[in-house]
Amino acid sequence: MKQIEITEVTKNYQLGNAKIEALRGINLTVEEGELLSIVGTSGSGKTTLLNIIGCIDTVTSGSVKINGIEVTGLSDNELTDLRLKKIGFIFQTFNLIPVLNVFENIEFPLLLLNKLAKKAMNDRVYSLIEQVGLTDYVKHKPDELSGGQRQRVAIARSLVTNPAIVLADEPTANLDSETGNSILGLMKSINKKEKTTFMFSTHDPEVLKYADRTVGIKDGKITG
Repeated sequence: MKQIEITEVTKNYQLGNAKIEALRGINLTVEEGELLSIVGTSGSGKTTLLNIIGCIDTVTSGSVKINGIEVTGLSDNELTDLRLKKIGFIFQTFNLIPVLNVFENIEFPLLLLNKLAKKAMNDRVYSLIEQVGLTDYVKHKPDELSGGQRQRVAIARSLVTNPAIVLADEPTANLDSETGNSILGLMKSINKKEKTTFMFSTHDPEVLKYADRTVGIKDGKITG
């Protein structure tokens, strides 16, 4: 099943009098349950592409379908609903809420979704905390955690709503090689176990061995 379908997508930004062409005619299809790596240097368009797939940014032209739904014409409320129910996002900077502890950060998307009873929410959160190896850190705030531990919280938070798709922007950028490999192994395990579709953006060659498929991007164009 085609889970992500991108057709002739362009994205332009205006910087003063200059037009920046971040994406230039992108065509890409991602199958359900695939683990795909998008490889390119800084400024190649990787993050812009993930932001568009994640409904954080909008296209200048072209078509984006998520689970068969054309997203380019959706309202802000519809995009928010799609992000919450279908997409998990792991940011380079973690984007954890400083005043919330590990449990509360992971629980937060479930509170927004407002679909589960309290016990079911607690069970879901504790299950993910165990999976990412943070059982001893449930009450810790983000500033009391290492970079690798914060990344694990971000992964658990991205998975807590059972999203169909998880997007990870440079997931190893702030981690040492040992922690990075551990994080990638965890995501690969979840990908196989849950059939969750993962997309990584990266310029780290170590990431490639975890991917089912690798796609290059350069100057806003897919290179193969």
